[in-house]
Amino acid sequence: MTTSYETAKTQLLDAALAHVPFDGWSNATFQAAIRDTDVSPTVARAICPRGAVDLAVAFHKRGDEAMEARIKSEDMSSMKFREKVAAAVRWRLEAVEDKEAVRRGTTLFALPMHAVDGAKLIWGTSDAIWTALGDTSDDINWYTKRATLSGVYSSTVLYWLGDDSPDAMATWAFLDRRIEDVMQIEKAKARLRNSPTLSRLMTGPNWVLSRIKAPTRMPKMDFPGSWTAPRD
Repeated sequence: MTTSYETAKTQLLDAALAHVPFDGWSNATFQAAIRDTDVSPTVARAICPRGAVDLAVAFHKRGDEAMEARIKSEDMSSMKFREKVAAAVRWRLEAVEDKEAVRRGTTLFALPMHAVDGAKLIWGTSDAIWTALGDTSDDINWYTKRATLSGVYSSTVLYWLGDDSPDAMATWAFLDRRIEDVMQIEKAKARLRNSPTLSRLMTGPNWVLSRIKAPTRMPKMDFPGSWTAPRD
């Protein structure tokens, strides 16, 4: 039987989601996903060396992909930029089909041994949003935009997890307030740049910051591949 890598991983993730609400992103969930699919244990472990942790990462990235697809499909031409950012964050949360899976993932990535993975995923979501919205910054702003949005996104997720208001209206109001806070910071930075006195004081630091460049992006490439699943 020949199975593609992505197909097998999708099968495992779909099967795991039925067990996550009860067992979390745990080894019990991973083993149950293997039992519920035609993927052999050897292949499953090759795809997900860390078991359910890798499936939790895949679940988060699936949400990012759904958000990116929606951004591409929506007409955002009449929106202000802050509205585009808010819409992207909202669409990312609306892409979640199982809120409990996110709650369990938040618990998993709060553990010290998985905290780096969690931080990378949040950063990756913020990067996906800025990239999809056409960000072209290649200096320190590349980092500050993503760091700021990471804070907005992570705080909004935590609020959303505890929100029981109709259609999550309280969450969207919370999101708008967080983005307004960010806009106030941007306005303060603009005043700093436009002030003759303060701008001179910042000449040295600004020169240092101007040396910082965004990382070089490698083009995404699709590598074809499959394997023949070993017999148990």
